[in-house]
Amino acid sequence: MPQFVALAIGLCGGLAAYYGGLPLPWMLGPMVANTVAAMLRAPIAGPDKLRPFMIPIIGVMLGSGVSAEVLGLLGSWLITLLLLPLFLVCAAGISYTVYRRLGGYDPVTAFYCAMPGGLNEMLMLGAAAGGNERRIALAHAARVLIIIVFVALFFGLVLGVSSGGRGAAQWIGLYQITAQDYAILGVCAVLGALIGKWLGLPTAPIFGPMILSGVAHIAGWVTVAPLTIFVIAAQITIGTIIGTRFIGATVREIRTDIGLSSVASFLMLIAAVGFAELIVMISGIPLAQAFLAFSPGGLTEMSLLTLAMGQDVAYVSIMHIIRITVVIALAPFVFRLTRQRNR
Repeated sequence: MPQFVALAIGLCGGLAAYYGGLPLPWMLGPMVANTVAAMLRAPIAGPDKLRPFMIPIIGVMLGSGVSAEVLGLLGSWLITLLLLPLFLVCAAGISYTVYRRLGGYDPVTAFYCAMPGGLNEMLMLGAAAGGNERRIALAHAARVLIIIVFVALFFGLVLGVSSGGRGAAQWIGLYQITAQDYAILGVCAVLGALIGKWLGLPTAPIFGPMILSGVAHIAGWVTVAPLTIFVIAAQITIGTIIGTRFIGATVREIRTDIGLSSVASFLMLIAAVGFAELIVMISGIPLAQAFLAFSPGGLTEMSLLTLAMGQDVAYVSIMHIIRITVVIALAPFVFRLTRQRNR
């Protein structure tokens, strides 16, 4: 029952944001509404049981953005790949300084709060290293929330890019997809997740379905764009999950973590804009796409945001998959190295 209450609050928040004309309303509305509900101790719980089912569906939707034309641009992605490690060093360094100097966190907790990787992975690695699990969890939950808010506002207010608000792109209805399309995309979701896990792909539940869906769309087996109702449902679910991550935290904890995360995220986004501008000058990739590729939010959230923005999903998603994979692989090594040098 608490999960349904959270989803109901998320839906109401999404509707309010939509009719209020906010950018990315179906994700921002549920995020903010459930964060407030969590602070008010409302009887809510995160609909986490929906996540394993929703993630492959999101992967299939992301795969619809893959095309032969997109694959033909692979060469232009090289500059982004080369600059990505340098950006990660800058972003992590900036964030670490904020949590260590401004927040007064111990070195272990500050390090794993600062890493721009996945929440679950950083929480496990940080706990194993002796960090404060609650602070690490709240820091990453706050980072994802703040990044999504900042990016949505930047696109809506600065770049003027439509993101699902009133007057956004044309509605894609259920009648525009056939039974065969449903069957093919369903196979992509289930089989992609299983094959991705079997092959040990990074972020397999989303990456596997995305690959198979991309193949299906390139081959012309399916040509339909993601159905609007599915995109909205995914945003409401993910936004609700993000907001409910603050359940059980005190107002003081939330205020502290959101405050520190706001400072760290804002500084990281300034760095992201700088690197994005550099990519634009060198490779000619549009600023909007380069900025999304470097914005250090969660993979699922940033990919879904990119889809809602109508940007190049394949480019942005792959960059975030690489970012998270690199952080997960190198964070323990870098942590041990810095600890040895400080002894």
